[in-house]
Order: sequence, then C-alpha cells, then structure tokens
Amino acid sequence: MSDRVIIFDTTLRDGEQALAASLTVKEKLQIALALERLGVDVMEVGFPVSSPGDFESVQTIARTIKQSRVCALARALEKDIDAAAQALSVAEQFRIHTFISTSTIHVESKLKRSFEQVLDMAVGAVKYARRFTDDVEFSCEDAGRTPIDNLCRMVEAAIAAGARTINIPDTVGYTVPSEFGGIIRTLFNRVPNIDQAIISVHCHDDLGMSVANSITAVEQGARQIECTVNGIGERAGNCSLEEIAMILATRKSLLGVETGIRAKEIHRTSNLVSQLCNMPVQANKAIVGANAFTHSSGIHQDGMLKAQNTYEIMTPESIGLNRNNLNMTSRSGRHVIKHRMEEMGYSERDYDMDLLYQAFLKLADKKGQVFDYDLEALAFMEAQAETDAHYQLQQLVVQSDSTEGVATATVRIAIDGESKTEAATGNGPVDAAYNAIARATAHKVNISSYKLGAKGEGQNALGQVDITANYHGQNFHGLGLATDVVEASAQALVHVMNLIRRADRVADCKQRMQQSKELGSV
Repeated sequence: MSDRVIIFDTTLRDGEQALAASLTVKEKLQIALALERLGVDVMEVGFPVSSPGDFESVQTIARTIKQSRVCALARALEKDIDAAAQALSVAEQFRIHTFISTSTIHVESKLKRSFEQVLDMAVGAVKYARRFTDDVEFSCEDAGRTPIDNLCRMVEAAIAAGARTINIPDTVGYTVPSEFGGIIRTLFNRVPNIDQAIISVHCHDDLGMSVANSITAVEQGARQIECTVNGIGERAGNCSLEEIAMILATRKSLLGVETGIRAKEIHRTSNLVSQLCNMPVQANKAIVGANAFTHSSGIHQDGMLKAQNTYEIMTPESIGLNRNNLNMTSRSGRHVIKHRMEEMGYSERDYDMDLLYQAFLKLADKKGQVFDYDLEALAFMEAQAETDAHYQLQQLVVQSDSTEGVATATVRIAIDGESKTEAATGNGPVDAAYNAIARATAHKVNISSYKLGAKGEGQNALGQVDITANYHGQNFHGLGLATDVVEASAQALVHVMNLIRRADRVADCKQRMQQSKELGSV
C-alpha cells in the first residue's frame, strides 16, 4: 500500500458554502493559487451547475492552475456532470466528483427512492462521468450512517462502473474514531475490487472528531483526506488541512505516511483564507492560532530557554511563521521591500511592487516604523484593490461631539475619476462616514456585521475592519486597513460599493444577453 496520502482540498467548495458573503472570482483565484503553492494534490473549486458565477470561477481556476488537479462537484445527474465537464474542459488535468446519498434516512426521506434505485443512479452517474475523464470520484453521502452491507455494495458497484476514487464521508460528523475506522477496515475486508480505487474520507467536525476520524481512517488504509484550510465548512466545519498536514509530518515515524504539502506555506495560506473569507482564526486553534506557539507559564518559559523542544513539538518556522520582524522606515529602498517579501515567501507575481512601495511609503510616514506584518497586510490589501475601481476614497474628515453623541463626516469620493463631495451626520464617526458614503454613491446598504481587529502589535498596529453588507438580498464582504479605524471603516464600505457596482454590471450584461436571445428566437 502507498505511503503517500493525497490531500484533497475543498476550501473553495465545501468551505465557501459556510460564508456569509460569496467570494468573487478574483478572490477564489487568489485562494486557488495559494493552494497550488501549498502543494495540495487535488482542489475542489466549486459546483458548476449551481450558478453562472460558480461555473465562471471553476472555469477560470481550471484554466490557470497547472500543478494541482482541479475538481468540480456534481450530483448523480447528467446535467450536473455536463456542467462540471464543460467548466473543467479548459484544464490540463481534472477530476469530476459525483455523489449521492446512501444512508437509510437520506434515501427514504430526502431522495424518496429505494436503495436499489439509488444504486442504479450512482452507477449511471459514474459511467456517464467517465465519458469526459478517467479521473472520476464517487462519494457515498452520509456513509457514516449507512448500513454496512449497503455501503459495501455501493462501493463495489461504483468501482466496477469506473470510479477511481471512492469517498467515504462522515457528512454529519456523527461517528467516533473507533467506529469510523471500523467502517474503513470493513470495506477493505469485504469489497473484492477495492484494490482498484483509492479510498478517501471527508469528515465533518460536529462532534470535534473530524481530524481524529481522518487519521484513524489512514491507519486503516485510506489514502486520500478531504479537508479545508482553517477547517472552514458547513456547520462546525471540516477536517482541518493544516492539522492533518502537521500530524502526518510530526508523527511520520508512527503513522508511516507522508503528504506533498509544503508546510512553510501553511501560515500564509491560513491568513489569506481567513482574510478573504472574513472568518477569523480562533486564538487557541491548533497550528495556526495566535497562541499556538505562545508560552505563558513560568515553568514552560524556563523549559523553552533550556531546550526549545521541551514544550514545542514543531517550530513556528516549520509552518512559515517567521519570528524575525524587521522594522523598516521611509528611508528603506525598494530592494529592502522586495527582500522582505521574499523572506516571507512571496514571489513577485503575488504583488505589484510599484503599488506596494507607494502604500509602504505612505504608511511609513504615518507610523515611522513598518514591520513585516504591516508589509504583509499592505500586500494583501494591494492584491484586493480593484485596478478599475469605480469608487475611490480620496478624503475623509470627521468631527465628533462626544457629549452630544453626534458626529459629522465629509467624504470626497472619485467616481470614475470625477470627484464628488458629500457630508452627513450620524450617531458616531463611523455611522456619519457611512451615511456620507451612501449619499455619494447613491447606494444604501444594510450592515449586518462589523468587526474591528488589529494587524500587528502594540499601539501602532494597523486597524482592520471587516464588514458584511446586504444589498437587494445579496451579501457582500468589505475590508479596510488603515492606521485610523474610522478611515479603515470607510475603506471597507467603499470596497463593498465597488463589489455592488460590479455585481450590477454583471446582472445588466446577463439581462442584455437574455434579451438578445429572446429577440433572436422571435
């Protein structure tokens, strides 16, 4: 049996389903490129039949990614498989992942069919998908609660139909390790053609067992683990990629398997996913949490001074977390910025040096000293910036009367290059700024979530604002970063306004295309 475990990342499919606001195509591509650098073997990037936007993002990623295999999800229906195949056809190598429920409760209550009918649908879907590629994965949804006899029959039939990967999901996070491991062991003992497929697992974290169940499955012979960065996903989330990668690396002598994950990319990829998805990582999260390598106890600190491995089983550097934060000033040249970006693992294609350096100089004039974490934050914001932004914040002036609780804000916004100035009052400086921006852009949105955080350390840390805004029933995520939290708040709303503008333009384009089709058919 192979000692290599395939890492199948579903951050952009299962993970994205849990977000308050959908990612843009550009944001999905950013994550996909980071996953490619991270070394994932397969990335599941969407469900093409679900929407035109998902189809476009799958196709864009499939066209761009070269090192990882790109995968799309499809129900056991020909129209789903057709959409997946069409979106993926531009890729150099791709996988179609089709699925159907197999547990009694799903078969009877959700599908309202007999198990025999479901078995026939599964076989038909796998055979149909094989028309487009020889890399077909089949999933037995809710396998953790499926009667073992039925599960064995389904797995055997799917392999015979041409599936080369069989996924055994604990869809609702119900099983415990001994139970889930027993399911995998039974499949290897009872399915006669199981050597013709790779057995995969996809575990959810409803009872906090997803990583433990996945590791137990590997011990029993599974050789693909489906996971997400930071463990994001439906309900309590999915199996965490970074935890799986570091468990298999740290305990290789015990488990005897390895992955192709480039561990030094973990920290940066985790940050990127957290930022773009607007899902902060909890401080005590294993591997990537802020406290993961922090030692507060006097006994622990004493031990660390004597020997680092007394209380650290892995180093921060092993996941790409650099302890050395070099401070830079406005006198630092471009070569210093480039060097620091390279030291943090960024290549020149990840940022525009001209834009980054201008942002660096502006920040250095305000703060005096700029640290690595500041530079990384600026690079992230530069990557997020729209090169053809319809709205740009040029000036913000706020006056606040703390005794009366009333604030006044004046904003100057460039709209397609032409400046417009508006003023408004509010029950605080942020509210006033938001009212002024709404007047200037003629868009009134409902802010459903407002989060204020810090990028960096101490009183000179950059303020980061994440908002979720609802406009005409659709959620948009905006991000702002500045030394002043009111300015960061304003940037976040302007970011949202640009996303709304883009969404409106896409909707108008689709409407015109539909009208043209209707006229052409008359």
